[in-house]
Amino acid sequence: MKEIVIELVDLHKSFGTRSILRGINLQVYRGETLVILGGSGTGKSVTIRHIIGLLKPDKGDVKVFGHSIPNCSKRKLQEIRSRMGVLFQSGALINWMSVYDNVALPLRENRLKSKKEIDKIVLEKLKWLGLLPAKDLLPDSISGGMKKRAGIARALTTNPEILLYDEPTSGLDPVMSQVINELIRKLQKELQVTQVIVTHDMNSAYFIADRIAFFYKGKVEFVGTPEEIKNSPNPLIQQFINGRTNGPLEIDAGDPTTRKT
Repeated sequence: MKEIVIELVDLHKSFGTRSILRGINLQVYRGETLVILGGSGTGKSVTIRHIIGLLKPDKGDVKVFGHSIPNCSKRKLQEIRSRMGVLFQSGALINWMSVYDNVALPLRENRLKSKKEIDKIVLEKLKWLGLLPAKDLLPDSISGGMKKRAGIARALTTNPEILLYDEPTSGLDPVMSQVINELIRKLQKELQVTQVIVTHDMNSAYFIADRIAFFYKGKVEFVGTPEEIKNSPNPLIQQFINGRTNGPLEIDAGDPTTRKT
């Protein structure tokens, strides 16, 4: 029987009068890569923020490693977060810090290791991701693909059991996108990491996913393998995965939590 490491139970979330999540039910199994697809405003990034504990649901529950994230103590939440790594869309690197210092940041902030141990771990991750030549450079001096890899290196420093990604290939050319895709598969194969990935990139989704969850109007419209989604008779899904302008999908104004105010 597969072990469930993340479980979303009847998850609801609204921002003002705008309902984003309308009863999400989803399970993520240990060691799998689950891709979340859907148009803007369907709740993909909002779901990731609930898993991390940055948002609390209006109704329902989020369970990670069997613990209810909304009902955890601060100490327990921190403990669970230490077992997760997050790659935000921009890479979220600090501009005035070198690549090395950005990658070392989680270990230094949490005082998890000695200076010597931190140096060993950081250099190991940078080498594994091909970033050693860039270790002393600032984020503005490296490419978008390198920023993504540096973000992954930082997420890996605590040896997480879960990795969460928000649009890992956005802004990258096709070649660099495939580099990131292959890295994601490598992480799963070699480290047995459980991964949840939000993306709009269908080529990426087909390549990296064990299963794909398609969100529509704040609910899970479909869950299945890449082959199953390709062959789905659902017209909503076929319109989305084939990028057709005509069909039953409603165009949404976007996710309010990502808007600039």
